[in-house]
Amino acid sequence: MDIFERNIFVVIVSYNGEKWLVKNLESLKQSLFPIKVIVIDNNSSDSTAEIVKSFPDVQLILSKENLGFGKANNLGIKTSLEQGADYVFLLNQDTWIYPETFGNLIKVAELNENYGILSPLHYSRDENVLDENFKTFWNRKTDTISENVDEVPFVNAAAWLISKQVIEKVGYFEPMFNHYGEDRNYVDRVRFHRYKIVIVKDAKICHDREIRRNFNKDSIQSKYKILGEILNINYSVFKAYLKGLQSVFGLPKYFYKYYTLRQVLQLFFKLSIYYLMLKVNTFSILKKRRGYKR
Repeated sequence: MDIFERNIFVVIVSYNGEKWLVKNLESLKQSLFPIKVIVIDNNSSDSTAEIVKSFPDVQLILSKENLGFGKANNLGIKTSLEQGADYVFLLNQDTWIYPETFGNLIKVAELNENYGILSPLHYSRDENVLDENFKTFWNRKTDTISENVDEVPFVNAAAWLISKQVIEKVGYFEPMFNHYGEDRNYVDRVRFHRYKIVIVKDAKICHDREIRRNFNKDSIQSKYKILGEILNINYSVFKAYLKGLQSVFGLPKYFYKYYTLRQVLQLFFKLSIYYLMLKVNTFSILKKRRGYKR
């Protein structure tokens, strides 16, 4: 089959995204590869829905509640597959792509069925410097597969290309995560099924964001990090819970350089209670882990 006959669906989860969506959707219109676009709006209170409606070729699904990142993406993925998607491309609302991005990703994907997640390079808003978080993930590469493809243990889900076959094997995002940690859990499951996570260097996006420390956000992310470790099916159950326990102590220690002693102790208390709750619910955790192995 000619690659241009492949159905590519772009799924964007939006929430109060009026600052970015015009540039995002305009960039998608310039794609040299034919795509279909679905926006799942998480009950925005700004003009997000009106902006999306001004792009008649974009399918808009309005949620009556904020589903979070994973569950909203699940809705978009499910809709894409029902409409005949061969590939789903998950894209953040605060990004934009280049005309050749999809074509370059698909060329690599079509030749390598063992690639579970394909990511382009992520540049910052200036379009010249790599996004700092992405640069960290890329620097941890485990293999240079070719001049154009690097294998990494993880890359964030701001721009993921996933095939229908991989989704059918690995499944959807885990709904136990609300806004953080879904992508790491998904990567763990992709790797369990022996697919590779790769970065395609001749494809790129730009990611317009600022990374700032926030205690509440760091507390939530810390809880989901522990959950992710306990759900990681690449570990035995014993090792998974041990990793989670280590994070109960290790994460407050890490955040001591950013927060007061009182906040660090508060974080330790929160994480301890959360870990004990996960221990109490071991049966449910085991059921989840078994489900990932299908």
